[in-house]
Amino acid sequence: MIVPGAAPPRGRFPHLRRAGDLVFVSGTSARRPDGTFVGASADAMGVTDLDIRAQTRAVLDNIARLLGAAGGGPADLVSVTAYLVSMNDFGGYNEVYAEYFDETGPTRTTVAVHQLPHPHLLIEISAVAHIPRAAEAPLSPNKEPQS
Repeated sequence: MIVPGAAPPRGRFPHLRRAGDLVFVSGTSARRPDGTFVGASADAMGVTDLDIRAQTRAVLDNIARLLGAAGGGPADLVSVTAYLVSMNDFGGYNEVYAEYFDETGPTRTTVAVHQLPHPHLLIEISAVAHIPRAAEAPLSPNKEPQS
């Protein structure tokens, strides 16, 4: 499923894929729909300032919006995998993550990677949520079930 209003995928893959009651969220970054990045700025000399806390918050908020399109939210997450470009950012990432989840939240794996698809990205997260399919719509009071 491609979610309208979300940053478009940078390739031929969906934001979300449902398999029964499980919803798989593709790797999600701090990229905005206009292609810019939360937590990334450059000064007049071109020196970049990248903020792991702002990017982590943006990624988790983006995932929440994507899950909303599937009828769920962050409370439905059962597993997340975070990819950090540098483990030096682990503390800031962990601090923000704790604003969203505690020990009753999803399982989590965090790994360091050589790089992500854009040099301004410090973090990307993929996730799995359990969002039961909506129950069948009830019959209209004027319709009889057919046998």
